[in-house]
Amino acid sequence: MSNDTLLEVNDLKVHFPAGRAGAFGQRLTVHAVDGVSFRVPRQSTFGIVGESGSGKSTTAQAIMRLAPITAGNIRLGETDLTTLRGDALRKARRHFQMIFQDPYSALNPRRRAGDLIREPLDLLEVGSADDRAERLESLLRVVGLPPEAAMLFPHQFSGGQRQRLVIARALSTQPDLIVCDEPVSALDVAIQAQILNLLKRLQRDHGLTYVFISHDLGVVQYLCDQIAVMYLGQIVEQAPSAQLFAGPRHPYTWSLMTAAAPPGGLRQSLKQRFSLRGEPPSPINPPAGCRFAARCPFADERCRKDTPQLSVAGSGHFVACHKTEEVSAAGRSIMAAA
Repeated sequence: MSNDTLLEVNDLKVHFPAGRAGAFGQRLTVHAVDGVSFRVPRQSTFGIVGESGSGKSTTAQAIMRLAPITAGNIRLGETDLTTLRGDALRKARRHFQMIFQDPYSALNPRRRAGDLIREPLDLLEVGSADDRAERLESLLRVVGLPPEAAMLFPHQFSGGQRQRLVIARALSTQPDLIVCDEPVSALDVAIQAQILNLLKRLQRDHGLTYVFISHDLGVVQYLCDQIAVMYLGQIVEQAPSAQLFAGPRHPYTWSLMTAAAPPGGLRQSLKQRFSLRGEPPSPINPPAGCRFAARCPFADERCRKDTPQLSVAGSGHFVACHKTEEVSAAGRSIMAAA
């Protein structure tokens, strides 16, 4: 791992048992994450985007060691998180924290805000009691809450304020990495903008590195430096943010952009060429070849038989598709005519 890389995920697989096919049938397995690899440079934001069921949240949970890792490894700096157990894992957690989607369910309603923010410091025995009290006051100020907020309970805050509490708790141990799992999807649009701007400011002021999970392309375009697009447990496209939005190379990425496009002629043209067919295949029994082939308007027999590998499609741009040139040409044609 280079000195510039903070997080390295190599061939990560997360498979869950799903019972049996019938009373005496074979054991079934959910391939939630199936061979994902990426690197995240320090002080950058790496976005993972995809539909529900794509595996993006499970990837986040695996990084946090909240989901069982079937294969592969995850390194944070010089530490192999995959092998940590017990007290060693507990001590390492001060270096990586998580912001969850629902700020209310992430906070114990019976405890005061100050106690919730201090909890990681107490559990990990960070600093003295006086240091922790001073740190609490500083954290409230940093996330834009008054000192008296420490005495209130979660139900006494608005949704945006609760998410600020969750962010303050994540910051409490001064982590190197924060994993954000849909942190603004439960908030209204105006509050989303405030939280995103707060995350940007905190990254600038504290040198943070983020892994940011979202289904919202507008959010990841605003916040992320690099973006990986996941489909059915695998990364199908990855590129710097500006490059990805300037010219996607995978039909699934185009379909996500189509859904996010404002109503009008451009959206209709994109829908005619990139609309999806049917439903995603089952992660219990992924199809042979390209997992997107059954829904792809460009797929041919090769796509249904041969699995495309994530390959270079430009500077820092990777795509897993047999039809890259045809897809790119179709997209460019529509955008040029808009």
